[in-house]
Amino acid sequence: MRGTASSLLHRLRHVLTPHSHDAADKVDPAMEGSREGVRALWISFAGLGLTAVLQALVAAWSGSVALLGDTLHNAADALTAVPLGIAFLLGRRPANRRYTYGYGRAEDLAGIVIVLTIAASAALAAWAAADRLAHPRTVTGLPFVAAAGLAGFAGNELVARYRIRTGRRIGSAALVADGLHARTDGFTSLAVVLGAAGVALGWPWADPLVGLLITLAIVVVGKDAAREVYRRLMDAVDPALIAAAEAVLAATPGVLRVSALRMRWIGHRLHAETDLVLAPDLTLARAHEIAVDAEHRLLHAVPRLAAATVHPDPESAHAHDPLEHHRHPPARHQHRH
Repeated sequence: MRGTASSLLHRLRHVLTPHSHDAADKVDPAMEGSREGVRALWISFAGLGLTAVLQALVAAWSGSVALLGDTLHNAADALTAVPLGIAFLLGRRPANRRYTYGYGRAEDLAGIVIVLTIAASAALAAWAAADRLAHPRTVTGLPFVAAAGLAGFAGNELVARYRIRTGRRIGSAALVADGLHARTDGFTSLAVVLGAAGVALGWPWADPLVGLLITLAIVVVGKDAAREVYRRLMDAVDPALIAAAEAVLAATPGVLRVSALRMRWIGHRLHAETDLVLAPDLTLARAHEIAVDAEHRLLHAVPRLAAATVHPDPESAHAHDPLEHHRHPPARHQHRH
């Protein structure tokens, strides 16, 4: 009994806590390198899209704004496959002389489109629910509305099982996590059933009230997605990653201290640049060896780090003029993972 209650609380916590729409949180090496992972993304997109279309037809016929809100929610969730699709299609294109860092930034552009789509769906759902509260209207076909709500739950559950099963088979933690999110999103669809039951009991305000609650869920998801997109466009990185990378670099034999460390996301991969202070009496060959060792440790310690540029800086030069290496930067050592 206690285990069942704990499981329900865990699921409720996931329902109330929005999951990330950041593509970097949805891609891992196992999924990226697997055709089966790519196929799972597009099949999931098709499954949620079909669910949204079926719900839209019933919503238009019945006039249920709660079902309309859930339809928009499922449609917005389906669109999260778009930046991932772009990551797989465009991200594989090699860098060239115009796009020297490759095409990973296409994910950020897709993220902007997703945020705008979520905002538009929330605005439409809110307007419909508010208008229905101000101008009550009878919801017809309550059994079909309830069935559409159950279809939304079933569609999310089927997609969840498929993602989880495929993710476990190919070893993709990101795909498994996305499947768990789809499973919790299915509970939003069950709210439509509650709204239909309320109307059947003689409470006409139950349908628009549920519509407003679903709108609130869309707004929370949109806020979360907008925050992630903003952080990505501003080159934000989790400070914990910076701290972990600094610790790894500082622990490298021969490194006196880390004078600078910069990281940025390009697509779903991290790129790093660092300046390391070394003893001034080292030979060029020895300084190079330390830089290679530091880079090797960094690439293995930081998840999703694809490339690191390491600049060794003699302590004496750094102490006398800390800006000298920026005015006349020596050749940097770079390795792509």
